[in-house]
Amino acid sequence: MDLSLSAEEQDLREAARRFVRREVAPVADRMDREDYFPRDVFVRLGEDGFLGITLPSERGGLGLSYLAQALVLEEIARVSPALALSAGAHSNLFADNVARNGSEAQRAEFLPGAASGSTIGALGLTEPTAGSDAMSIRTRAERRGSHYVLNGSKQFITNGPVADVLLVYAKTAPEKGAHGISAFLVRRETPGFTVARQLDKMGMRGSPTGELAFQDVEVPLENRVGEEGAGARIMMSGLNVERAVLAAIPVGILAECLDRSVAYAREREQFGQRIGRFELIQEKLANMYTDLEAARLLLYSALDAVERDPARLRVAAAALTFASEASTRAALEAIQVHGGYGYMRDLPLERLARDAKLLEIGAGTSEIRRLIVARELLGPGFAD
Repeated sequence: MDLSLSAEEQDLREAARRFVRREVAPVADRMDREDYFPRDVFVRLGEDGFLGITLPSERGGLGLSYLAQALVLEEIARVSPALALSAGAHSNLFADNVARNGSEAQRAEFLPGAASGSTIGALGLTEPTAGSDAMSIRTRAERRGSHYVLNGSKQFITNGPVADVLLVYAKTAPEKGAHGISAFLVRRETPGFTVARQLDKMGMRGSPTGELAFQDVEVPLENRVGEEGAGARIMMSGLNVERAVLAAIPVGILAECLDRSVAYAREREQFGQRIGRFELIQEKLANMYTDLEAARLLLYSALDAVERDPARLRVAAAALTFASEASTRAALEAIQVHGGYGYMRDLPLERLARDAKLLEIGAGTSEIRRLIVARELLGPGFAD
């Protein structure tokens, strides 16, 4: 695996960095304090090409790799992990999923708007009684002639309150278990679909999360993604890519925490000298740096793995597990390095700590991801 970035990837990263400093930094604090979603900034992300990185060029995307997408998310996450989460959910969980699994007609209908940011996408999987146990979803989709009728609810859906279109999983044949799940594209304006409530979160504020309700929602047959009963396959391949790509967000948090801590340690004086001369501070910086480099290498390895084989689960699960837990440690250590100033809301460190914690929960908890790694290592016979 070649770990060096191409000239195109380096240019993309620098362009994303400039965009984030110009467009995202001015609203990042407001996003957190007011739980404000900056739709205008989201649209400009699309206009500058950052929302359709992996989408085919004929559908408005850039046709680049998952690594390119991760580089952009890392830069956004340094300033606003919340916006990076919404962009990742839109670009990866929704748009890339449609690009990989949708029909040509679905790609033509849904991808150009997703790439431009004129429409916002979301993934509707988690339910009040189905989180880590995704196969136990209860939302039903009953076929009636040329359409399906969906009934059920979804919980903790990133972008749910603002999404224009959702990729929704429902059971078409409950008696078949995992083989009875199908995926559907549902537009916001469809009668019977409602946002039951927007959830008030500890962190990742400004990335809207909601509870959604489906009551006799009619979805045309042509909006089913893949064959009936193929939902579990689509779901698992999507979750694997999701874990790999979204691991870029904690890497961005790690990088920001390290840079701020190094700068502060060089400037802050106590006991007549710069605190960077204290060995306990040096230890914290060294640990943050080691975690960052290890997380970034795991991220690149996972991105390479899903490009080659989306069904290989353990690399992506390991990457997100390590990076998420390391980002929480780094944010807390960065607060410690900054002392009382780090605990104040004048600096973004306490926000980064709150944001980082979600990454140990979403896309399968750290505990579930460890099970995925272990069971794939052990092989058949150890999945139950």
